[in-house]
Amino acid sequence: MNRTRLIFFGVVLLALLIVGASLAYQRLSGEAPLVAQGPLSVRIVSALPIEPWVQEAARKFNAEKQTLDGQSIVVSVTPMDSLTAMGKWDRGEFNPIPTVWIPDSRYLVELVNAIYNEKLGRDIFLTDGEYRAKPLATSLFSWGIYSSRARVLQTKYGAIDWKAIHDAAIAKGGWPELGGQPAWGYFKLVVPNPHKNAAGLLAMVAAAGEYYDKTSITTEDVTNPKFQAWLKELMGSVTDFSSLSAYSVEDLALFGYSVGDGGQLLESDLLVNMGGIQTRWADPLVIVYPKYLTWFDFPFTIWMGPETSAAEKNAALQFEKYLLSAAVQSTATQRGLRPANTEVAITGGDSLFAKWKDQGALVIVPRTTRMRPPDRELSLLRWFDLNVGKR
Repeated sequence: MNRTRLIFFGVVLLALLIVGASLAYQRLSGEAPLVAQGPLSVRIVSALPIEPWVQEAARKFNAEKQTLDGQSIVVSVTPMDSLTAMGKWDRGEFNPIPTVWIPDSRYLVELVNAIYNEKLGRDIFLTDGEYRAKPLATSLFSWGIYSSRARVLQTKYGAIDWKAIHDAAIAKGGWPELGGQPAWGYFKLVVPNPHKNAAGLLAMVAAAGEYYDKTSITTEDVTNPKFQAWLKELMGSVTDFSSLSAYSVEDLALFGYSVGDGGQLLESDLLVNMGGIQTRWADPLVIVYPKYLTWFDFPFTIWMGPETSAAEKNAALQFEKYLLSAAVQSTATQRGLRPANTEVAITGGDSLFAKWKDQGALVIVPRTTRMRPPDRELSLLRWFDLNVGKR
């Protein structure tokens, strides 16, 4: 065997020894062998009111072929109402675990953290630091009522609030007793179904706030027999909770007066459906803001468990920054959402706030008193079932 062949076989043997030693070290140390890196997946579960906006932003983000440390990022968005998502977090039913959850409100994040604190002894979503939950946009609870009905209520009661709605609901003579037309029948309230939409519970919290004239509601307030009787009378004016979907305003737009005369609903949903309601029904909706404001802030919440890698969490942060950029935030107003980026004007571009200002949409709401969201005890009380489920 000549010298050249000896050198060749020596080099091959040395390479095999190096590979073998590396594999042996990885086995003994527990390190995983290096593999080809694929795209970083950012899986998002989003609340229904904000999902179309997040979905459109994700489509543009993916089309731009964004990367992190040389790896491409792919964002996918799954629409899911926050109550269903909360149940999945509680029962550990997500597979795979979402990288990000965008619920309707920050209080839902706190409720899930409470669940995992009992299981793991720590929060699974952070409230401070770089990975903390950050609002993407805001929307307010507001009254959306057909204008003909709103005029009658304002003439009769001077204002549209939960107390006026309650009195209208129990009027035995129906709309004629209130000053309306006999053809309208009885007053019919629209409230998001509390089993399908987190806004349903918040609507009842808002009603309790006006009943007691305070912004913080306790379990003792809710279980008060007088309040329960009042709430049952109020919710008795809902046509049929079981037939309502998670999209209450869409139901109102599609089925009109048969669903209801109006109710306290999400401002963004009302603005998005305002045009369809005016096209389908001769009587347009008007928006009236309540005494105590209920805010929805849609926090971008990153899962901090080991089921997602550090690179995936950082990719989620990159998409969060994209959503909060002025260019993307400026499109939020086209969906009836108030931008979280304070540099973005609410009335800019094709803003629905500007388009429907004559129907009562306000850029600046003069009322600043804010309802405090329900705590865990109040949320788990299932007072909707106690008061309404038996009727």
